[in-house]
Amino acid sequence: MKAAQLVLTSVCVLAWTPLHGQSRLDSIQRLQEVVIEAEPYKEVIPVQSLSGLKLEKLSVLSVADALRYFSGVQIKDYGGMGGLKTVDVRNMGSHHVGVFYDGIEVGNAQNGVVDLGKFSLDNMESVSLYNGQKSDIFQSAKDFASASAVYMQTKRPQFKEGESTHVCARYRTGSIQLNNPSLRISHKITDKLSAMFHGEYVHSNGQYKFRYRRLYQNGTVAYDTTAVRHNSDIDAYRIEAGLFGQGVHSKWEGKLYYYQSDRGLPGAIVKNVFSSGERQKDKNFFAQANYYQEITDKYKIQIKGKFAYDYTHYKSRETVEFMDEDVTKKMQFDNEYYQQETYLSLVQGLRITPIWDMSLAIDANYNKLNATMHGVGTPFSYPQRYTILASWANAVNLGALKVQGSLVGTYVSEEVRHNTAAPDKHELSPAIFIGYRPYADSPWNLRAFYKNIFRMPTFNDLYYAQIGYAQLKPEHTDQVDVGFTYKIPHFRIQADAYYSRITDKIIASPTGSSFRWMMTNMGLVETKGIDASAEITVPLGPVMSRLNLTYGYSKAQDFTKINGKEMSSYGDQIPYTPWHSGSAIAGLTWREWGVNYSYIYVGERYDGAVNNIARNHVEPWYTHDLSLDYTLRYKKYSTRFSAEVNNVLDQHYDVVLNYPMPGRNYKFSVTVQY
Repeated sequence: MKAAQLVLTSVCVLAWTPLHGQSRLDSIQRLQEVVIEAEPYKEVIPVQSLSGLKLEKLSVLSVADALRYFSGVQIKDYGGMGGLKTVDVRNMGSHHVGVFYDGIEVGNAQNGVVDLGKFSLDNMESVSLYNGQKSDIFQSAKDFASASAVYMQTKRPQFKEGESTHVCARYRTGSIQLNNPSLRISHKITDKLSAMFHGEYVHSNGQYKFRYRRLYQNGTVAYDTTAVRHNSDIDAYRIEAGLFGQGVHSKWEGKLYYYQSDRGLPGAIVKNVFSSGERQKDKNFFAQANYYQEITDKYKIQIKGKFAYDYTHYKSRETVEFMDEDVTKKMQFDNEYYQQETYLSLVQGLRITPIWDMSLAIDANYNKLNATMHGVGTPFSYPQRYTILASWANAVNLGALKVQGSLVGTYVSEEVRHNTAAPDKHELSPAIFIGYRPYADSPWNLRAFYKNIFRMPTFNDLYYAQIGYAQLKPEHTDQVDVGFTYKIPHFRIQADAYYSRITDKIIASPTGSSFRWMMTNMGLVETKGIDASAEITVPLGPVMSRLNLTYGYSKAQDFTKINGKEMSSYGDQIPYTPWHSGSAIAGLTWREWGVNYSYIYVGERYDGAVNNIARNHVEPWYTHDLSLDYTLRYKKYSTRFSAEVNNVLDQHYDVVLNYPMPGRNYKFSVTVQY
């Protein structure tokens, strides 16, 4: 036992050495991998993560597609290549999920929704999901201020001795006229400074056949037809560049990111209308930087900063009815939105004693939204929001027992040019996390946490011309979680039972459109559920096999009362929440060959209508995906060939009702690396 502890301690010390200077041991290869495998009981809060080869072998294009394989996650996909894709964790809504790109949150003050379909996996090293928050208390206040968080970590330049440049070129094509070339270049400028460039283009005409059949539980068939999906096309460009530096006691990185797209928004299929006249153009730019400095062995700081500019042009050629002063009007939309965000964060970490760590973070955030709205009678509000977040966190490590606690203070003030501004908000949000391991080499880890979260309504919730309501109540969420992890060589299983209570829950749902939303306070929603996952790896001589399984059960009920009277939906499952869901990923690797199988299942649920009645019932859906790859190596070059078949059984299904998804489709790719 003591020998094992000594080895692990030595490994941790060696991993820390580069921050204090060079060592004769710096030449040891793959040291970081040793640390990851050897360090026991590191995280109080478990993480679900897909990274490296496992992530690359999935038959998916975007981060949204990869997140489907995490337990407790529901992706709302509005169909096709150009459709909106948002993430919901444990049925608390997309707005309660913090999305972080290289450690800094991706913001959208306009509608609070991050379209994960915009983020490609081509330059992604890992995608991780935390329920509650990360175990590391040394983080910004924003990291503490979400009910759950998705972390996207892009690939960093890595060089072996004698290497200075890496190039990776990939071309992917397939069904639905997919055309997807990309290029990544990494270059070592000096031993302490490196650079990265990544560019990607995605094109698809978005046209695919689908069979649409709506069958109600009473046996009535609404319609049964086969058609071609239109207005789901996309042309998108993505360019990002980064600099990465490291000093004796510091490290830093800076990144520029630009995304531009022109896409159709495939509308809902209702009343046998199979085409939509909606278009959306996006231009997203941000510059962000992150600086870390170890002042002493007991005190460290981290500074983060970001400026973002987002442009959206939404155009609808369809006539849309709405009520204005009791007069029904028909009109078209041609609106432009301009968002600006400025963000700055300072984090301080202090080791008070060998078993007690503390962090203090303060974040300042400024958001501004301008718009050009044609044909709208109500003047646009032109809102501005000033947000201050402050967090105080402590971590106590008593060996078998680990305790972490945090307190987040939120102050929000808003200004508008027209109409009424929302009142200022002051809130405190506490959280406590407990982890217990019975003994040093025990395969069991037990955990529990409580977290309270406060979420402001978005600009659209408050100020959107037709539907905004400045007095809309903010959401308050209480989460309780109890779980365990059991890990032995080649096998790991973890499970959590959770309960959440959301008061004044804000529901955002499309009104027949992917862009126009209706905002309401649903009142009280309570969710009870179970998340479970298992991972098995079996080495069979030259063959390596692996299996990942996830399962989720969720009961999310609406307990809203108005003036003491129960609503008609009282006790019903909230829209688009399946009782059962799960996934499986299985892979075999033999020499240069690899085969991968993935499966996703989403059980029965009810659509966006309020009541759980037969007419609103939505059938379960599932998909099977297969991929085969071969890698050819020659000197410093490697070429990987991959073929994928997605939705092998050609199932016709909707993730969101009336937004049909593609049937069986194919992808082929060639990747050359140097």
